[in-house]
Amino acid sequence: MAEQKVEAVERALALLDCFNDGSAMLSLAQLAERTGMYRSTILRLAGSLQRNGYLTRDTDGQFRLGATLWRLGSLYERSFKLADYVRPVLADVAQMTEETAVYYIREGDRRICLYRHESSQSIRHHQEEGVALPLDRGAGGHVLTAFTTGTGEFYEGIRKAGYYISMGERDPQTTAVAVPVYGIGSEFAGALGAVGAKSRMDHARAEEIKDVLLERAATLSATLGGKIQPREAGIQVP
Repeated sequence: MAEQKVEAVERALALLDCFNDGSAMLSLAQLAERTGMYRSTILRLAGSLQRNGYLTRDTDGQFRLGATLWRLGSLYERSFKLADYVRPVLADVAQMTEETAVYYIREGDRRICLYRHESSQSIRHHQEEGVALPLDRGAGGHVLTAFTTGTGEFYEGIRKAGYYISMGERDPQTTAVAVPVYGIGSEFAGALGAVGAKSRMDHARAEEIKDVLLERAATLSATLGGKIQPREAGIQVP
């Protein structure tokens, strides 16, 4: 059966997707550049989104996400309850590693930083919860790809290793480690990771953090109804 869609709805959602990079506000020109739509089309769609609380427009003409999205997000989070299980694990990882702990999920061709717990270090990695990042680089992105649609020797290596270390791959100044988390029926659920300054998180330290992540991922997976066994082998990108 052919996929059904409503073009106007698709375009309206495309406007909201423009904020996936964490932008707090965007101008009409920026929305036009990111969507390829005419400004007149954007204004018509934005009008409907504004009336329903999905967008707001400041007096200077800048667009922001509206309160309706926050309300729906809060309802989703309360109904899903994943945070109740993930956040304590992130806090534990951050305390044990002294680095920022993160939990990513895959959404289409992007990875979403669903939850994070900041490091106590004065110099630390920073990004907002909910920000969308690429799948093709970074520890979290590669783990999400490897355990969903990734094919070939590279991703097969990650699946066999059970983790991935990235040193300066997405950001030259940071090192990241990520491992898979499983849910009900041992289905892949997301990636648990730690991110820190490359200057103090060398490969040896990343290997130590990997062990912490594997242990905590096993606990989280068991809690969510899955199963994961820590592995010793691994691959690393210089």
